[in-house]
Amino acid sequence: MDFIETVTLTGQRQYVLAAIHHASRRIRILGTTAHPTHAWGTQAVRNLLIDLEDAGQLTTVRFLIRDRDTKYPALMDQILHSAGIATVLTGVQVPRMNAVMERWVRTLRAELLDRTLIWNEAHLRRVLRVYERHYNDHRSHRSLAGAAPLRALPARLEPHKIKRLDIRRRDRLGGVLHEYQHAA
Repeated sequence: MDFIETVTLTGQRQYVLAAIHHASRRIRILGTTAHPTHAWGTQAVRNLLIDLEDAGQLTTVRFLIRDRDTKYPALMDQILHSAGIATVLTGVQVPRMNAVMERWVRTLRAELLDRTLIWNEAHLRRVLRVYERHYNDHRSHRSLAGAAPLRALPARLEPHKIKRLDIRRRDRLGGVLHEYQHAA
């Protein structure tokens, strides 16, 4: 889990709270706010636990790795502990202890935030919702052998079918993101 900071066109700072499942690489954007209060952070973690329970993954999550940022309330760790999830704090100035999340933050910046002018908090939420869906359903991952977190790899193509292959591209967010799929 990590906070990502970005600035809108009006100069307002926005904080994005996101979590990634290390094994599946599935990202969950828990919310955005201009003022990350302890109550907001606590509610975001409660929402995460509800999402995990609905997906049937609450019993498989054993640890939550996060940094020592003061934006994380102590109550958040208690809620996680009551759900059977141990909080692992990274060392001071040791981002490699949470390398998977830090790499995703860099990917988010390179693929979306550095290429998009964010108007306000509502626009940021909309853009992040589209990016989360794209990342989990369409973006291929090396660690998953080219699959997306929520989509299995398609079956291998026979050499004679490659000549008749018809691929369609769909642009998202005005062409910032591209999704490719086989035409029916």
